[in-house]
Amino acid sequence: MTVYVDDVRHRFGNMVMCHLWADTLDELLVMVDRIGVQRKWIQGHPTLSFGKHRNASWVHFDIALSKKTLAIEAGAVLTDRYGPVEHTSRLALESPYPERRMRGQKMLDTIAEIRARSAAA
Repeated sequence: MTVYVDDVRHRFGNMVMCHLWADTLDELLVMVDRIGVQRKWIQGHPTLSFGKHRNASWVHFDIALSKKTLAIEAGAVLTDRYGPVEHTSRLALESPYPERRMRGQKMLDTIAEIRARSAAA
């Protein structure tokens, strides 16, 4: 099981943010406790998130770049900007619904093509 952090940079006020997520909720919560992010900022969780944060497409935290450094030092795996989509697509492969599994596989194939083109450039 793994915790991930991506290399995106989204402005939020004076801060620059990225995403932190994990294979399991327990791993994610252990990591945010370790790096000093308050659990109340979780997004995409049906009961732990609040307000509009419940509507996120996957369970994650937006974290400041200073926390990203701490997460990597604590063992988080750095991904590119496609990491969150790859993660949610892999979750879709476990769905009982064939259409969702096919969409997930198609997205994984697309990400692989994009990464291959980028590596060749």
